[in-house]
Amino acid sequence: MNDPLQAQLPRRDLPILVGGEWRRGRGHAYQSLYPADLSVSAELHAASAEDANEAVESAQHAFATTDWARRRPHERARVLYRIAEGIRARREELAQWQRRDNGKPINETRALVDSAAGTFQYFGAACETLEDSLTPQRGEQITMSVHEPMGVVAAITPWNSPIASEAQKMAPALAAGNAVVVKPAEITPIAALELARICEEAGVPGGIISVLPGKGSVVGDVLVKHPLVRRVSFTGGTSTGRGIAHAAADKMMPVSLELGGKSPTMVFADCDIDHAVAGVLFGIFSSSGESCIAGSRLFVERSIQARFMERLVAATRQLRVGDPVSERTQMGPLVSSAHRDSIERYVARGLADGGRLVTGGARPEGEGRERGCYYLPTIIEGLANSSAIVQEEIFGPVLVVLPFDNEEDLLAQANDSVYALAAGIWTSDYKRAWRVARAVHAGTVWINTYKQFSISTPFGGWRDSGIGREKGRLGILEYMEQKSLYWGMNTAPLPWAA
Repeated sequence: MNDPLQAQLPRRDLPILVGGEWRRGRGHAYQSLYPADLSVSAELHAASAEDANEAVESAQHAFATTDWARRRPHERARVLYRIAEGIRARREELAQWQRRDNGKPINETRALVDSAAGTFQYFGAACETLEDSLTPQRGEQITMSVHEPMGVVAAITPWNSPIASEAQKMAPALAAGNAVVVKPAEITPIAALELARICEEAGVPGGIISVLPGKGSVVGDVLVKHPLVRRVSFTGGTSTGRGIAHAAADKMMPVSLELGGKSPTMVFADCDIDHAVAGVLFGIFSSSGESCIAGSRLFVERSIQARFMERLVAATRQLRVGDPVSERTQMGPLVSSAHRDSIERYVARGLADGGRLVTGGARPEGEGRERGCYYLPTIIEGLANSSAIVQEEIFGPVLVVLPFDNEEDLLAQANDSVYALAAGIWTSDYKRAWRVARAVHAGTVWINTYKQFSISTPFGGWRDSGIGREKGRLGILEYMEQKSLYWGMNTAPLPWAA
């Protein structure tokens, strides 16, 4: 199909944003490639360590000298509302560039753009309605608890859902009155840069936002260790998150870490099979499985396993894998050839461990898909819960299936993981749903649905899936410092000094 952006491709010498200045990065030159056919979307220079240091220092200067932190909450909120409207005004253009960034189907990228707009609107409302508290008086003082912006915060975002991920960090940080230095994934730079332009046009002062595409080992390292950075919010792999946590501990700096997952989806014999099949498919194969909350471990009650799997496999084989431009496409390509190679190695390892390939396990052919980074939705049975591909995050369209006999057996298997990010339950028994939802180890549990989000509901994981929470009305407080005020109301001097 013809690419709607064809006349604008490739974008040459794409500038980055450093301390309010749009300019060429000082790092290495590279190309942003479209995963569907490996054509060039943009040519740019990455940010360097020097750029990162300058961005942080400029952000601190802007925080101290502009009125952004000192504006009344409703005044900052007004800017966030304008950002939301700016995103909506450019919805289709942003969705198309997001599609070029990482190969997601256009219907999915439109939803991500809508999510970003809704996030800025929500945190605008949270900002202007956030209340500090007058705490109960326990002596001759009036006591108050107030919240203030931190200063410079760093937002390090992943490649799988750029514009939505950036909004989830930038919106509450800006609402709180901070300056924000954003490091998008090197391979998906476009969405963050376009979002920053909208923020500037909406009235965010120059220098308050910087966007630094580049390597995590270069840019991210500077941001995490810089003494002026007061908080880091990171979404990405667990090993990188662990390194950030160590660096943050040395600085006594708070962090939010949204990391990996190997989420269990649990199907009971009394489920509505139509709903469960659709939910399992969406949970693992939407976004080509490139999702931290993908339902990649499927547990099916043994008494219905054969019947359920027959339905699931037939539906999987009907999924439309192809051109992200098409409105009909359900699965686009993977983000890169290297990532597809990693997934193929995992599948080979699972089969070598005794797994049985039920469907998929190959690259699709025809319709030009050989030029891109495509991989078929894949289902593997017959592995033990201890197998590497059952335990390790693959981050792709690979579903492993295991049977269970009762709730005790199920929970023992489902909770046998270093990850605890999300889980899904499919049952008609509301009491069972309650028991299992409370007993499974996960930060988010979906019951008779999956992979549905609300900006009003906190999100995050346990254990190796991370620490801290994003979203929710109080998510703005993650980017603020709490301060207590005591107002002396005593009429006589303090007696100790008498």
